[in-house]
Amino acid sequence: MLTLTPPEGFSPVSRLAKVGWCAAFSLFLVNASLDTDGFLFIDNANLMIHEAGHAFFGWAGYYTQILGGTLAQIVVPLACVLFFVRRGETTAVAASTFWGFENLLYIATYLGDARRAALPLVGSDESDWTILLTHWGLLQQDTAIAAWTRGLGWIGMLATIAWLAWMHVRQDRVAGSDPGLTLV
Repeated sequence: MLTLTPPEGFSPVSRLAKVGWCAAFSLFLVNASLDTDGFLFIDNANLMIHEAGHAFFGWAGYYTQILGGTLAQIVVPLACVLFFVRRGETTAVAASTFWGFENLLYIATYLGDARRAALPLVGSDESDWTILLTHWGLLQQDTAIAAWTRGLGWIGMLATIAWLAWMHVRQDRVAGSDPGLTLV
């Protein structure tokens, strides 16, 4: 049975680490909120994972291969989260979780373009989401599905920041002391 509780608990989060990570996440959120094209700097890495997902899921049939790019964008950060949870690395869990939810912004941009087909594509004339939403009879809902996906991404990123801050407050209450300026 897989337990999501680290054997020795989560590592303490120093005040400096908490402030640094929360500031980095917040700056990223400002950048994302000001973005006009739906493609953030981290999406270059996400695109590589997306394309690798098509190859990885190629064994499972045509539609799964098409969906495989998006599945990889969800599975890879989730695997990182589970790995770091098991090790109890608080800030790594937060960074991986934040990354996973950020991926939803990129997925939403791609989803929302299914009918319009204006985004540049890698190696295809038709977008994954045009193919999939047409197959599922949902093409006319592309922008609504994209809006929900984007909203979930934003809520998740904000919740990740709140969780990291809560972990710091919780450790202060449990330990009764500040871990100082050690970086975690």
